[in-house]
Amino acid sequence: MKKSSSIRERIFNIEEIDREVRRLRLKSKTIAFTNGVFDILHEGHIALLSKAATFADALIVGINSDASVKKLKGESRPINNENSRALIMASLIMVDAVVMFNEETPIGLIKIIKPDVLIKGGDYTIETIVGAEEVIADGGKVEIIPLETGFSTTGIINKISGN
Repeated sequence: MKKSSSIRERIFNIEEIDREVRRLRLKSKTIAFTNGVFDILHEGHIALLSKAATFADALIVGINSDASVKKLKGESRPINNENSRALIMASLIMVDAVVMFNEETPIGLIKIIKPDVLIKGGDYTIETIVGAEEVIADGGKVEIIPLETGFSTTGIINKISGN
């Protein structure tokens, strides 16, 4: 059983994730990367992350910072702050590393990590996945995982608010 004190050790900043990626590469580990807001974690997220973890030795998850989420989803989001979202994500057994990014897209992070596999949910196409072109050009691949129907953060928020 893993110690809970090691959970925070799986949360990295940009400079630290660069070092962690180099460490993983020295051990000949393959790296999968996915990203998102992960505001209210639900069954659909768990299914996506569980499948994503099967594509490589290590799964790195990029999480939008609070400022980034507000730009993308409006002033009422996120519901949970960035530190809370990162901690919850890092506590998941299938996640090896979590890194926050401030930009609206993770392209800078993808260029640093250079994942072997870039993963997104089924609401994306290869043409709409940020970083797909770069990952493929570096010899990596892109995987699109079908969404679990009936699960969405917006749906949960609407249900709570009575909409």
